[in-house]
Amino acid sequence: MERLKLVLQYFQSKSESISNVICIILALVSVKLYTSFDFNCPCLPQYNKLYSLGVMIVPPIILFFLGVLVNRHTGVMMDEWMRPVGNRSKNPAVVKYLFSAMLQRAMLAPMVWILVTLLDGKIFICAFSVSVDPALFSGLPNNTGLDVIKVMAKVPCKEDIIFRNSSFRKAVSRYVRCYSQAVGWSILLFLIVLGAIGRLVKPYFDDHAASLQTRYWSNYLDVEQKLFDETCVLHARDFARKCVVQFFEDMREDAVLRLPHPLFVTNPKVEWEDEEEERLHGVSKQEQVDQLLNKWYYNKPELDVTRIAHRPKSCVTWEDRNGKTLYSDV
Repeated sequence: MERLKLVLQYFQSKSESISNVICIILALVSVKLYTSFDFNCPCLPQYNKLYSLGVMIVPPIILFFLGVLVNRHTGVMMDEWMRPVGNRSKNPAVVKYLFSAMLQRAMLAPMVWILVTLLDGKIFICAFSVSVDPALFSGLPNNTGLDVIKVMAKVPCKEDIIFRNSSFRKAVSRYVRCYSQAVGWSILLFLIVLGAIGRLVKPYFDDHAASLQTRYWSNYLDVEQKLFDETCVLHARDFARKCVVQFFEDMREDAVLRLPHPLFVTNPKVEWEDEEEERLHGVSKQEQVDQLLNKWYYNKPELDVTRIAHRPKSCVTWEDRNGKTLYSDV
């Protein structure tokens, strides 16, 4: 159980890991969708290729946009790209890095779908069986009254009566499937080689220090947005609690209880209210909240935290009737 908690905490703190897991899940979903999808070729010359290319292209487009939608880098990239400059200048390298990371993850599921369809070969057979030269094979049914193109268009339909007890359909299907698998393996090999060459060559053409800076500030933007959202949630909870308590306090009847005042007394209610005010950060009105959110969007804070080290402090001093200092506290 403890290991599971550690794993969950790790993924919660690593948005990049979460994006990778989501992309892997989408890739597995694409494989599951294809295996559960019952592909039926129309077996008509004018529709075979159109239908097959639609099945090969439309689902990858859907999976691509779904990957863009669920990728956290998309929101961070768009926020950084669209925000006003304000006190903080924009870094095009960070936006480019986030776009590249988003694009790579979003392309995983579509590429898996395309590779699975090519390695399986059914869609390729349906699309290009008409393009095969029937003279390469023996056993072409010539007593059906159909022209050669219509006969070749029916090759994907193994239940068709014209191919009963005929080895012609199987031979053509094997021939086209070999081409389909060759294309699939070639694409996979090209992607692997391209990735390996890119990984090996990149250090020679890339500034490592600039790359580290870009990665740092892209992670910073993600963490900053998370912390701001979490702080807003905490502030909203405390703000709502204070409004509700204030409402119920207003409904109570006033009661006066007269007791002798001690010399020194601590009021826990005052201490609790002070702590709550600290959590509210002094923002206790709707106009202040709207102004804060508006300022956060249009005028992001500078990337300079040196002012925190020199934050002014308030000093409370107790004096007697003659103005003599009795006690001071910071």
